[in-house]
Amino acid sequence: MAIEQSHGVANESDGDRAPPACRQHALAPGTHLVTLRRGYAHHGIYVGDGRVVHYGGLSRSWRRGPVEEVSLERFAGGRSVLIKPAADARFRGAEVVARARSRLGEDRYRITSNNCEHFCEWCVYGQSRSEQVDSLLAGPLLRVLRRLLPSAKRFAAQPVEQSAETCAV
Repeated sequence: MAIEQSHGVANESDGDRAPPACRQHALAPGTHLVTLRRGYAHHGIYVGDGRVVHYGGLSRSWRRGPVEEVSLERFAGGRSVLIKPAADARFRGAEVVARARSRLGEDRYRITSNNCEHFCEWCVYGQSRSEQVDSLLAGPLLRVLRRLLPSAKRFAAQPVEQSAETCAV
């Protein structure tokens, strides 16, 4: 497992060969971590001592899971781990860790409204949000709505006449 930081964070090129203790010391508690999976990015909060709190959600299978604390290795699942910069974070360090741990055991995972990214953004910024969901909804869904809008406008512009007979129960 290699630990890398996007947007200006040092890259641990020999992360796979470094002992786990060396890799863990590079991470500060409260760090927002990301590991790329097939088709999405999985998010977690590093809480120290080689542990990560994350929404188990769909991270290991198609069955949803609760907010849990796991080893960094289990969180990574054999993949590289990225550090998400948080320059304008509302909370830092121990406060982020406390917020993450305050939700341990929560089992209300929803892919579009309460996923692992929503969880981490709430821990760091105080707002539950997901760039992945936003971009997904802004892309294909927006295109569908744009196609349907002209038809909806034409339909709404045509008055519908109803007689008393058709409304009677």
